[in-house]
Amino acid sequence: MHPIVLNLDSARSRRAGILLVTGATLCFAVLDACAKWLVQHLPVLEVVWLRFALHVLLMAALLAPRQGAALVRVGSWRLQALRGSMLAAMTALNFFALQYLQLAETGAIQFSVPLLIALLSSWWLKERLDARRWAAIAAGFLGVLLVIRPGSQAFHPAILLSVLNALLYAGFNLLTRRMAATETPESMQWISALMATLWLAPFALPQWQMPATLDVWAVVVLCGLMGGLGHLFVAQAHRHASAAVLGPFLYQQILSMTLLGWLVFDQVPDVFVVTGAAVVVASGLYLLWLEMRRA
Repeated sequence: MHPIVLNLDSARSRRAGILLVTGATLCFAVLDACAKWLVQHLPVLEVVWLRFALHVLLMAALLAPRQGAALVRVGSWRLQALRGSMLAAMTALNFFALQYLQLAETGAIQFSVPLLIALLSSWWLKERLDARRWAAIAAGFLGVLLVIRPGSQAFHPAILLSVLNALLYAGFNLLTRRMAATETPESMQWISALMATLWLAPFALPQWQMPATLDVWAVVVLCGLMGGLGHLFVAQAHRHASAAVLGPFLYQQILSMTLLGWLVFDQVPDVFVVTGAAVVVASGLYLLWLEMRRA
């Protein structure tokens, strides 16, 4: 079979990539909303395990007929295991935080990840940051402080879980960037979900609590489906358009999360969370614009 080469410069290909990444942000917002609802009915680690177990089963059903053995073709099992363990830890931290925080709060902290990646790249990859990039990073972290407000009555300790999740996610993205040279997007997302399922099983299964109603089962299935489709859409989007084209559209997720927080949980973020989120998003977009100019 000859490889399919896509023209990332064509307008049609870019539109397809943007549509796919928009679908991915909606999937991830729905995933977080499902998780926030489920942790009120089931133990948190059980919800995390079910999210990955359903992800593995549903994506195998969708991808195996087309991918075949390529779905389990791995360049480095060591890196796949590391990526899977990071994915499990990040999701567990996020779901624990969602017990206590609004979707808009966790979303705002999550979108500090591009700023953290810039910092980690400076330290780990020895990439030099100029004054404008340092200014964008500093402004972004001021935005995070507006959301967190340490020392105020609005501060909840669960915010620290969300901050730790963002730190792990930044490292996760750098690891994914490194693995992209040797792993296919489909095998990477499926194997990592499988690894996460295996890592979490000894912790989740001893506290198993059978979902009591069809509503809970339906949300469990939706949670796994949204996680799997979201990762698949992201992988496919990068085949159609460059990261520079797709980057700004990832920030749609915070709008979806805020809307779902209002519709499902009747939670409206206060002015500090909205302002902080706007500063974080603006800083991330400015960093992205600088990278596009440099490229």
